[in-house]
Amino acid sequence: MSRIVSLVFLLGLIAVTAFSAGYRNISSTEARKMIDQKKNIYLLDVRTHEEYRQARLKGSILIPINEIERRLNEVPKNRPILVYCAVGSRSNLVAGFLAGKGYAEVYNMQDGIMGWYRNGYQVQQ
Repeated sequence: MSRIVSLVFLLGLIAVTAFSAGYRNISSTEARKMIDQKKNIYLLDVRTHEEYRQARLKGSILIPINEIERRLNEVPKNRPILVYCAVGSRSNLVAGFLAGKGYAEVYNMQDGIMGWYRNGYQVQQ
């Protein structure tokens, strides 16, 4: 019984830590509103160079997921960060990584640039 209680406690602690990790999943619709409202938002694209050349959000900065640790100093800590990729999986990992590094306001666009495009929002080519 003691092991079960310990396991439940540990799982609860993991859930609280994940919830308070400092990032939030948002839709592309919410992201668009946020971009309109927060003029100082830092748009972080974590896709590949090729994907970025094909289409991107206007004003976004490319730091591919495999370069984020090495280039972390390029991401400002004093601005909200909106992380996106194609469909939200890579950006989710990076958002969690940034939150773990002390970034206070991090958002993951969970439907990625594909969701953005499906909603008819403008992309830069």
